[in-house]
Amino acid sequence: MTLNTHLGAGLEELPATGPALVAHAADDLRIDEVLLPQPAPDEAVVEVLYGGICGSDLHYWLHGAAGESILKAPLVLGHEISGVVVRPAANGAGPQAGTAVAVHPATPGPGAAKYPADRPNLSPGCTYLGSAARYPHTDGAFSRYVNLPVRMLRALPKDLDLRTAALIEPASVAWHAVSRAGDVRGKTALVIGSGPIGALAVAVLKRAGAARITAVDLHPKPLEIAMAVGADQVINAADATAIAAVEADVVIESSGSHHGLASAIQGAVRGGTVVMVGLLPTGMQPVPISLAITRELDLKGSFRFNDEIDQVITALADGSLHISPVITHEFPLADALHAFEVAKDSTSSGKVLLSFGEPGDVR
Repeated sequence: MTLNTHLGAGLEELPATGPALVAHAADDLRIDEVLLPQPAPDEAVVEVLYGGICGSDLHYWLHGAAGESILKAPLVLGHEISGVVVRPAANGAGPQAGTAVAVHPATPGPGAAKYPADRPNLSPGCTYLGSAARYPHTDGAFSRYVNLPVRMLRALPKDLDLRTAALIEPASVAWHAVSRAGDVRGKTALVIGSGPIGALAVAVLKRAGAARITAVDLHPKPLEIAMAVGADQVINAADATAIAAVEADVVIESSGSHHGLASAIQGAVRGGTVVMVGLLPTGMQPVPISLAITRELDLKGSFRFNDEIDQVITALADGSLHISPVITHEFPLADALHAFEVAKDSTSSGKVLLSFGEPGDVR
């Protein structure tokens, strides 16, 4: 669906309430009718059309928490969305009605800890749509209509498919991770964990000119997706010998497990770079860090993103970033619980989308 085929509801059609996907507690996911409050002067009303289910959404559903972010009240989930502005901000800023948009879900904020001013993703007071990190929680955007500050909105080119545009937020996470590795042109790359972020990292590496990309996962379906977006070869994660033989200049660790990080260290060439974008559990992790020392590996963390979202949109618009195969399923909001069950099964799914408008087939 593109802007040419859907312009959103007219201003006079906006209801007082709308359906939203709300996590109440572990194993308690509901479609609630929520109030659409009066927007602030700097907020536009967005009709949400597509939303991608993220790992954090799954954690709130399964565990009532995502890491140390624990549900203390019902939380509207969702931060990977595309939609259409149906009421522009009253202050005249931002996109006008009928504009298709993606969303940058972060609100940087200061705190007690210091951070580099040019890296707001590291600000200790940062909030994120659909997050229970703070209380009151920051509601997400898995709602039929949502009020969003115009600074979060990114206007999309008219010909950009809005279903694919739902991948812009996670693609920005992958873009940021690859950028942490520096210039990858002509270099060999290894991606550990080929779930949605890993597959998107493969696509970004391909666009950035990596000479050879190897993707690793335990299951055939993620490896199939990785090949579809640009991997040159794939390896089963259990084959430690084959992984070590890659000797990659750049490794993107996106599995979020200590086993994956160990594979990343072992698969990196001496003097290589390992970017850690997969979020490991809190606490000590058993990894062969001695190898990182003796091989002089550069280990770099990667957390969310900053302005990379603008580069992702440009690359999607000019056709240089190919990510649509990452989407494997789409369900209407009414089937959200089934959609979450499918998304939980990484052996058979990539990115699972919710459709908030008329459901359609994945293209």
